[in-house]
Amino acid sequence: MTVAIEMGQTTAGAAAAMDLEELLATRLLVQGNSGSGKSHLLRRLLEQSAPWVQQAIIDPEGDFVTLAERFGHLVIEAEDHTERGLQVAGERARLHRVSTVLNLEGLDAENQMRRAAAFLGGLFDVDRDHWYPMLVVVDEAQLFAPAVAGEVSDEARKLSLGAMTNLMCRGRKRGLAGIIATQRLAKLAKNVAAEASNFLMGRTFLDIDMARAADLLGMERRQAEAFRDLERGQFMALGPALSRRPLRLNIGPTDTSPRNSTPRLMPLPEATLEDARAVILAAPPPDASRPQRRPAPDLLEQLRAAKAAAPVIQPEAVEVPVSAEELAERRERVDRTLRAVLAAPDAGFRAIGVLYQEFVVRCRIEGLGSAVPDLNEFRRMLTHARAGLGTDLTEDDAWQDVALRASILPDDMQGVFMMIARAAKEGWPCPGDAAIARAYGSHSLRRAQRLLGYMEEQGLIVVQLDGGGRRIVTLVELAWATAPGDPHGDDLPAEQVASAASA
Repeated sequence: MTVAIEMGQTTAGAAAAMDLEELLATRLLVQGNSGSGKSHLLRRLLEQSAPWVQQAIIDPEGDFVTLAERFGHLVIEAEDHTERGLQVAGERARLHRVSTVLNLEGLDAENQMRRAAAFLGGLFDVDRDHWYPMLVVVDEAQLFAPAVAGEVSDEARKLSLGAMTNLMCRGRKRGLAGIIATQRLAKLAKNVAAEASNFLMGRTFLDIDMARAADLLGMERRQAEAFRDLERGQFMALGPALSRRPLRLNIGPTDTSPRNSTPRLMPLPEATLEDARAVILAAPPPDASRPQRRPAPDLLEQLRAAKAAAPVIQPEAVEVPVSAEELAERRERVDRTLRAVLAAPDAGFRAIGVLYQEFVVRCRIEGLGSAVPDLNEFRRMLTHARAGLGTDLTEDDAWQDVALRASILPDDMQGVFMMIARAAKEGWPCPGDAAIARAYGSHSLRRAQRLLGYMEEQGLIVVQLDGGGRRIVTLVELAWATAPGDPHGDDLPAEQVASAASA
């Protein structure tokens, strides 16, 4: 079934339809100077297609957050989240097929680029099973894929340009249809703009932009002057999803409005010159400049100090005394139940909540009753089990340093760090990417590589390759190092597999 969404009317009065399925396969570029109606066009497109396809909007000015009330988009305030958090949010949005608006308002240019790149990376890197069709709209695309270097750092520009290139060049096979809008074609990276097969060109005045727009539409240079004559909300359309020949159309109305509307002319307030002088030239308030920020203390040292200063809490007395033998027997039954849960072939890729539900049911069948660990304790046990750690090792004084360092990382990374630390402590070969991804609960080998890079950025490990391309990981300060291991290997070293099975 072909899904056609109505964008407005042609100058002849006929309905101007866009083939949504064709758009998903061929992408769209929208260009027009400020005030030409680009944002209105994007809003019309998003509203008309919202019932049919999942959407993600990269919104640098907060114009599209009003879609949430009418169409149920999830608004993500980028300044409230880290780059890692936005990457994960992008992954989860695709997994659960939730339409989102990434609001970048309030961030400077560099942080907008970094956070947009992280979110786009999350959309791009999900597993093949979740490559559902999705429209990805990027407003003011010249900010995220600039043609030349600007005032931002080279690193931020490369991250953002790489994410935009992935979206437009490689996104189609992953179900991602890029829709990019820009004020200036000349400021947009050519390799990003060139991947679009559909074009909607609005009012433009600069010769260089008119010339590029005419080239993209297959018009002669002398016809480029027509772009100056377009009214607000009028666009020249071309592409397999729109029209096989250049077609002028008027964009139809929208159901929602931007949060910040265009300022309207209004009369100035009545006030005497003396009143205005008293208000404007009044003495300034006391200088409330912020005190000089102190350098952030080392996080690891903070954790150590907190641990040393923490009071020793004596366990509460229980009404029914339990012998040491009974406690050991209970622990063994709990551990055996956990091993049974993790023995399932897909256990490494299931959500913790699902695993915990199965674990609780099995514990009740075992008759453990009140001895069932809570969710936080289960997380700790799961982390140790996936790392192949036994009780004897977790109680080792030397291992307490490892546990302290792991606590710096997000919960879902701690098991991976402990698995690598175990291999380093024992001198086993470094686990391969597949084993690291599995311990993290993912099929993505690229994600495993990013995990190691993140841990190295936190100052926890140092990753090296020997002459044969085998990987060696060294734990900072502890000086434990893995033996060389093949990064492309499928499984854990044999010693660690045996240890994990008996843990």
